[in-house]
Amino acid sequence: MLYRVAPAGEGRDVYATLYAQRMFFLVTLQPRGAQFEVIPYLDARHHAELNLARRRRDSSEDYGSWKQLFDQTFI
Repeated sequence: MLYRVAPAGEGRDVYATLYAQRMFFLVTLQPRGAQFEVIPYLDARHHAELNLARRRRDSSEDYGSWKQLFDQTFI
């Protein structure tokens, strides 16, 4: 099972495995399915940090939820 860690732009999202939280995937949605690419921890964290910075800059109401997810996943 996977859970969404952060959006990565252009129809892509970063997901982590529920049980082995150090495995991350960049998932790209395509018309005929989804493409999964294993990515390193630091790349996943980078996407999540960019998402947090964007939410904070835009004063997004869901910033707190994304921050909590970031802390649970990467700290």
